Amino acid sequence: MKIATVNYSGSVGKTTVTSHLFAPRMPGAEIIAVESTNESAADLGLDVEQMRGEHFGRLFRKLLMAESAIVDVGASNIEDFLAELVKYDEAHLEIDFYVLPVVATGKAQRETIKTIQALAEMGVPSERVRVLFNRVDADVREEFSAIFGYAHKAGTFMANPEAAILENEVFDLLANKRTTITEILSDQRNYRQELREADRNDAKLIRHLSDMHALQSLARPVNRQLDKAFEAVFA
Repeated sequence: MKIATVNYSGSVGKTTVTSHLFAPRMPGAEIIAVESTNESAADLGLDVEQMRGEHFGRLFRKLLMAESAIVDVGASNIEDFLAELVKYDEAHLEIDFYVLPVVATGKAQRETIKTIQALAEMGVPSERVRVLFNRVDADVREEFSAIFGYAHKAGTFMANPEAAILENEVFDLLANKRTTITEILSDQRNYRQELREADRNDAKLIRHLSDMHALQSLARPVNRQLDKAFEAVFA
């Protein structure tokens, strides 16, 4: 399977989705960051090849050869990426799914709809365009009413309300520690015990151990929720 995470809007969680949702559930997938300014999955320790949007020829050749790939397209490069994509005959069909993470702000939803329109104009089939609702507080349909309203009107993409990631501090903690849920789940250290035994005067150590203990406590339930979101995105 080959996935591209795309959106004209920045700060919607494309790299979070690549690092914590897709990469652990697509073992062996090549991860390619089409990015020039922002953080990529490489900053969390994943093996990532980085290139700019105008280097699509090299990316296209990699997609032709790859059995599995995740292409994380940064907002600063999406216009170049889409412009280059249309230059290659049926290149858009080399990507099985275009996943559009979106948060609930009005700007993000408007720019997500703009991205959906651009993909439709390129001829990307509706079943290949999937919206992923990110940082959901409580009610997906209420918080993302603009997306669902456009889905009913346009019919050019898939919007499954179960394809959702709930708001959770774990992702900010992971970013701060530059690590992934997969690494936290495999970490056998007992941070609770280390926290009890730590020198109370070492504020930096206490803060680190406290954060790592919180991550261990949150990782399993969040990972189960991500399993459900992954299934729903492609349902």
